[in-house]
Amino acid sequence: MGLNNDRDIPNLDRVFFWDFDIEAMNFKKAYKTIIARIIERGGQNEIDELVRYYGHSKVITVIRDEIYFLPNYAIDRALRFFPELKKEEMYCYLNRKDKPYHWI
Repeated sequence: MGLNNDRDIPNLDRVFFWDFDIEAMNFKKAYKTIIARIIERGGQNEIDELVRYYGHSKVITVIRDEIYFLPNYAIDRALRFFPELKKEEMYCYLNRKDKPYHWI
């Protein structure tokens, strides 16, 4: 079941947002959270809805430049959903905590 009623919101299942008050959520302002959550947990239908709602270029830009953290499996999912992305250009990949650090 989608969330569509009279509000301009993406048609995404409430199950993805179990920890949010959906009725109070501003889907335009919370775009980074929404996109990251769907990349982590959604399927192709949810990805298609993100693209429909936010636009392809915005979704790509957000995944590449604005999401600060995605687990490694979600980075791999993003690359499968959007083959035009390059892991090495994704901020969340460059910023991940498991990369080696040279402290000395």
